[in-house]
Amino acid sequence: MSDSDLFSKIIIAKWTDRFLAWLIDFIIISIISTSIILASFGTINYEFKEDILWAESTQYIPTSILFFVYWTILEYKTGQTIGKKILNLKVVNIYGKKPDLKGIMISSFGKSFLLPIDVILGWFLTNKKRQRIFNKLGDTLIVKIKESDDMSDIRYVKD
Repeated sequence: MSDSDLFSKIIIAKWTDRFLAWLIDFIIISIISTSIILASFGTINYEFKEDILWAESTQYIPTSILFFVYWTILEYKTGQTIGKKILNLKVVNIYGKKPDLKGIMISSFGKSFLLPIDVILGWFLTNKKRQRIFNKLGDTLIVKIKESDDMSDIRYVKD
């Protein structure tokens, strides 16, 4: 048995692929969030000149919660969001297995509420695994999967 038979190869996703997956997810959730706000308030144009912070938070907080729920559910259940599925990316734990709910929630929190800080610190403090800060805290990785890793490529053989 060779070393390659003993160890699985984990391909760490590129930052560009991760960004494109995030962008796809961002567009999807932003459309949903904007539609909900439009249906709830009848407008997305705020005219609260004296209280701009309140006006901005009425969209930021619900949208961030929607992002958090979206990423947490899809990444925990399938390891992939729509954007990740399109780009053949998947969330795994540091051993290449399905991450636990706590790890997914930590990673999703960083993406949903603190993304600019999470990404900037992640770039400066990056490691070989290309983890954002909240990926490190949640022990999660974003990996590239091959199309052949799809379960539909499995062949069943009778002995």
